[in-house]
Amino acid sequence: MRRATTSWSDQQVEEILGNLLRTGVVLAAIVVLVGGFIYLYRHGASAPNYGVFHGEPTGLRTVSGIVTEALSLRGRGLIQLGLILLIATPVARVAFSLFAFVRQKDYTYIAVTMFVLGLLIYSLTGGYL
Repeated sequence: MRRATTSWSDQQVEEILGNLLRTGVVLAAIVVLVGGFIYLYRHGASAPNYGVFHGEPTGLRTVSGIVTEALSLRGRGLIQLGLILLIATPVARVAFSLFAFVRQKDYTYIAVTMFVLGLLIYSLTGGYL
């Protein structure tokens, strides 16, 4: 016997989305805070040299490099990972919204949300997709 899928109410979707956004922002803040503490603990006493420009280290220019640095508990890597989590939070909100609209069979919002998600992914990948 096949079970009928019940549709989520708008209230349930709003509560889930609110929790998703809240969790994403809090998690990102905690990761950035931990990374900041580690960075200051290791480098807080050194004076910056503003006369010479030093770009971002090569290990922090890609997502895989940032994850590697964060897993090594390096402050800069954790800060960057926290920022990636902060950027990913609204993207996850749009992706979940798409899932909810599919479940509710709201075809207009499915189309709009797919378009928005496509634009987000296109812009986050630098237009390479």
